[in-house]
Amino acid sequence: MSIAENLLPEFDQEMANTRKLLECIPEKINAGWKPHDKSMTLGRLAGHVAELPGWAMNTIRVDSLNFSMGDFKPFVPQTRKEVLETFDKNVAEARQSLAGASDEHLHKIWSLQIDGKPVMSMPRSAVLRSVVMNHLIHHRAQLGVYLRLNNIAIPGMYGPSADESPMFGSARA
Repeated sequence: MSIAENLLPEFDQEMANTRKLLECIPEKINAGWKPHDKSMTLGRLAGHVAELPGWAMNTIRVDSLNFSMGDFKPFVPQTRKEVLETFDKNVAEARQSLAGASDEHLHKIWSLQIDGKPVMSMPRSAVLRSVVMNHLIHHRAQLGVYLRLNNIAIPGMYGPSADESPMFGSARA
């Protein structure tokens, strides 16, 4: 089995789970809300989750990326529709790029610099797993907490959530 064939089922599952959570965002996002002064805003976090699948394309299409913080324009959606459209577009393009990538290509080293300073260099396959999928899962979990703190029911990712299962109801009493 190729690396891409090995990664695609996990990619598909995590993207489907992420979309389930993004669908819970209210249509009009309280974009400026954040749980702590040091936290990202809800709008920026939702935008970041929607953007992250797009990192797969950078990982596969270029050998290195020099990310300039001064030029960075964060995506801060104002509506659920904007989040879902961006996410769906990025997932479709990322999946297509991953499905077409050879093992030889995925073994090649990919590098990230921020403002010219090296941050990491590792095989593309490792970047796809850690920077794309694991990073996405991390921020998806944060988004779930943000939604919970705003009294929004959240779906389960790997089984039922406390909002979906009566099994958890007796523990909350």
